[in-house]
Amino acid sequence: MIQSSELILNPDGSVYHLNLRPEHIANDIIFVGDQNRVEKITQFFEKIEYSTQKREFKTQTGYYRGKRLSVISTGIGPDNIDIVLNELDALVNIDLETRMPKAELTSLNIVRIGTSGSLQAEIPVDSFVMSQYALGLDNMLRSYLVDQVTDSQMEDAFINHTSWDLKKGRPYAISSSEMLANRFDDAQIHRGITATAGGFYGPQGRVLRLPIGDAELNSKMDNFSYNDMKITNLEMETSAIYGLSALLGHQALSLNAIIANRATGTFSKDMYKAVDELITYSLEKLSADY
Repeated sequence: MIQSSELILNPDGSVYHLNLRPEHIANDIIFVGDQNRVEKITQFFEKIEYSTQKREFKTQTGYYRGKRLSVISTGIGPDNIDIVLNELDALVNIDLETRMPKAELTSLNIVRIGTSGSLQAEIPVDSFVMSQYALGLDNMLRSYLVDQVTDSQMEDAFINHTSWDLKKGRPYAISSSEMLANRFDDAQIHRGITATAGGFYGPQGRVLRLPIGDAELNSKMDNFSYNDMKITNLEMETSAIYGLSALLGHQALSLNAIIANRATGTFSKDMYKAVDELITYSLEKLSADY
């Protein structure tokens, strides 16, 4: 039995941070970072059956073209993803009454919709990027036994290419769900590697008043290539989503609307239009029969 100190429940039986009970979520779930983006997606729903919010974690579950979907805001960073994915898994794979894991695994389909800047000139603003792999620079997943789901050869290639300082921890490489990648694939989608940092400033090479350990890291990442895949963008959630999903038995895919291109110095003239188009594209793919 899982002790109450390890799986914390609210007085109404909902999981502690997400404020959700099992009946409140669908099997197909969209992640967004910003709580204000939840309703940008659910505005397209025909019906919303449940809404809740606790801290930055906002959830709405409803129907789009007859398909039951949940939209959840995760907030920023791998630490928040650790909370969200573990609590979602508990909702479907742990009996909250007996506190015992269920005998049969329930696998969730999780699609992250985000915005990001491209690192490659050939990926223009207003395009969509699918994270075929995620490269975690954050160390969070190393709290778990991850070797069964990571690509050590990609990790070694990245470490050698960037002269990575292992005092920062070993980067980890995780594949997206092949099933979801095939389901969402399209001629307009760019594929590549998404790097996930554990912070916004120093971890992503930004310098304000503090010097950083490797001022050349971003340029090394720009020209890293593995099996004809380049690092397309840099953000703060995808590797944690892929890693925990793979370990827990869920399917995960991360999509980004590219609103800036660092290589060409360009920025979207209408980023909100690009995000809306990615939302519509994702909803149509999730609601289609397969």
